[in-house]
Amino acid sequence: MMNILKNIFGTNDVSETNNANNKGENVMARTKLSKRDRVLNLLNKGQAVTWKTLRTKFDLESPRAMIDSLRRAGNMIYVNKTAKGTSYRVGSPSKAIIAAGIEKLYGTKSAYEGAQYAF
Repeated sequence: MMNILKNIFGTNDVSETNNANNKGENVMARTKLSKRDRVLNLLNKGQAVTWKTLRTKFDLESPRAMIDSLRRAGNMIYVNKTAKGTSYRVGSPSKAIIAAGIEKLYGTKSAYEGAQYAF
């Protein structure tokens, strides 16, 4: 069968691609995700993730620092503190949080208050 493939391709390409020891050969593989990306993927699955899970599974010295960096990147991550411990989850911002952001940016309760439109 190798002879048939060699005749079709005209070269010994088939056996060369199977040998990963060839120098200069492109071997396709998945890129390794960073800890930050893996934590974000886990949070985006929709379930709460405990502090202990982040500490042990991802070998983080400070899970809180990772969560804070994800928040600074624009992700809405909530913290739930219970008697069992701390857990984090991704959610959508409430109307109050959106209103507070608009007021901080524009100094008004509405982004459209006092705006001049030319129609």
